[in-house]
Amino acid sequence: MTEGQITDLQKLALAVRENIVRLSTDGGCFTGASLSCADLLVYLYSHYLNVNPSNLTDPNRDYLFLSKGHDVPALYSLFAELGFIEPSRLANHLQANDHIYWHPNTNIPGVEFHSGSLGHLPAVAMGVAMDCRIKKHSNKIVVITGDGELNEGSIWESALVASAYKLDNLIWIVDRNYFQANVATEELIPLDPIHKKFEAFGWNAIDVDGHDFNAMHETFTSIATNGKPSVIIAHTVRGKGLPSIEKRADRWFCNFTHDEVSALLTELHENKMAELNSETLVVR
Repeated sequence: MTEGQITDLQKLALAVRENIVRLSTDGGCFTGASLSCADLLVYLYSHYLNVNPSNLTDPNRDYLFLSKGHDVPALYSLFAELGFIEPSRLANHLQANDHIYWHPNTNIPGVEFHSGSLGHLPAVAMGVAMDCRIKKHSNKIVVITGDGELNEGSIWESALVASAYKLDNLIWIVDRNYFQANVATEELIPLDPIHKKFEAFGWNAIDVDGHDFNAMHETFTSIATNGKPSVIIAHTVRGKGLPSIEKRADRWFCNFTHDEVSALLTELHENKMAELNSETLVVR
């Protein structure tokens, strides 16, 4: 990717994080997990998926299913920046006059399927992938799950069937932020080695830094269509962008005061400036 493209993605990711923080009040939302997958969604919708506000009913579009539905603040925040919805609608979060709520709703343009009950959408994505294969379409079908979500039995049933049908148009992303609700995954039900588990189920398994746009681009553009579905294990940080809440088990769901939101927005920008200055020093 060019330096300009990365800069544009970084600016978009910052705007998405700003929106997520603003949604974290007056009832709150799942802030930490939404921040962990923000960069993934920004990359996918900006550079990988053929889906945009003008082709949402085109049968040849690509599909994204957000199985970890509690991260929908990241999705809605991105949709507001990319023109899927009016930015002003984010102010309707948790209001009875709109569908901007804690989980994805198909009344929102761009949402392909309701989610919230974890473990269900890999099977839905698999069904869509099979349908596209039968119709000889070349769509990419992407589903995003959390890492703790892998404890659902339906997850592994879907993995087995997708492998059996050689659905190499299906891409599964695991947001590996190492937390399940308010507990570290490896303290609750250890998940590692995720990579080897998926390989044993017949998948191509690839690890990537879920906050590095260059690494994501190299990974997604090199996915093999070799008769196997692919899983991308994206290593992320819960609460990414806000050091005061990063990697904190108690910052899964947040309901901040308006003053706290203002302070967090300042922290978000200061942290971004610190990151950019650090990158400049490394280059020099």
